[in-house]
Amino acid sequence: MKKQSVIFRRHVFLFAVLLLFSSCMLYGKSKLIEFSNLPEKAQTYIKTHFPDAKPLKIEKEKDGLSVKYEVELDNKIDLDFNSKGEITGIDGNSELPDSVIPKEILDYVKKNYPDNYIMDWHLEKKTQEVELNSGLELKFDLKGKFLRIDK
Repeated sequence: MKKQSVIFRRHVFLFAVLLLFSSCMLYGKSKLIEFSNLPEKAQTYIKTHFPDAKPLKIEKEKDGLSVKYEVELDNKIDLDFNSKGEITGIDGNSELPDSVIPKEILDYVKKNYPDNYIMDWHLEKKTQEVELNSGLELKFDLKGKFLRIDK
């Protein structure tokens, strides 16, 4: 009886390991893709707002049922797109083009922080956030109304 119990525990352990391994394989998969494999909307966005930049690396990430794309440009700007090719985040090391910032947010920053510029922009479920070159993080609602300073 003791021998059967040990064998059973080993089988349960092996099953748990296989289940964990399978879960890891299903979630968090990413692979490099070509520019032409990005959703059309993302391709158009890059060509419109960053016409002189070249993509260095494009990753398609699957996390469960969701898909997102991360694009690294040669001008040190990283772009995040959702599965539909809609922009969800922009990280830069210098000033972002005005054309990528929602007008209400851009106007607010230019009026209230005239000596600063926007380096990062991120869209969350209910908010938008920008980071200024001073390190200050500003939160806005989805319509671009200022909510608060985060840092």
